[in-house]
Amino acid sequence: MSESITDIKGSGPKVTIIYYSSTGGTYALAQSIAAGAASVGAEVRVRKVKELAPPAVVARDPEWEAHARETEQVPVATHDDLVWADAVLLGTPTRYGLPSSQLKQFIDTTGGLWEKGLLANKVYASFTSTGTAHGGLESTLIALNNAFYHWGGFIVPPGYTSDVQFEHGNPYGASHMAANGGPNEVTLASAHYLGERVATVAAVTRPLRESQDEMALA
Repeated sequence: MSESITDIKGSGPKVTIIYYSSTGGTYALAQSIAAGAASVGAEVRVRKVKELAPPAVVARDPEWEAHARETEQVPVATHDDLVWADAVLLGTPTRYGLPSSQLKQFIDTTGGLWEKGLLANKVYASFTSTGTAHGGLESTLIALNNAFYHWGGFIVPPGYTSDVQFEHGNPYGASHMAANGGPNEVTLASAHYLGERVATVAAVTRPLRESQDEMALA
């Protein structure tokens, strides 16, 4: 396995990618998104959320246990990773068409940041993976976006704004259907494009965030 991307220096906007992954599909998307953001000069953090499943449960699934070992070096997400960022992407496998409990638990801890306005005026996007073509990809992405509405963010979907999106076919966010194995080249290219797009929009909207911060401090 290639070395994980966790921190990339850059002179552009600050992009945080926070994800949960049990067997590696969503993690692979996070890595490709990070590379995409870095390709347009962004400074990037990749962070995983805390595993809530007991170690004994994880150990029953060889793929789950192996992925946990392979990504031990990925830092666990903190509130500072959200406050630091100009743009945030959240990723999770689907659970009955909803985000995983692991990522949802992290989201549920952000009330204090929301109350202080520290999550407002940032750029947001979402990504997901599931086992089947109709296993909840779109509903999970939309469910994640609900948090962004409450936070007062600017949601940036990939849409059909690139040739790869017409080939990949999901305008809501980056996504992976895992029935045929790991993410293929088209899927990873779509995730890479989402990273580029989010970082580019974050760079353009940075002056707005800075002016809003000044107003909040006045």
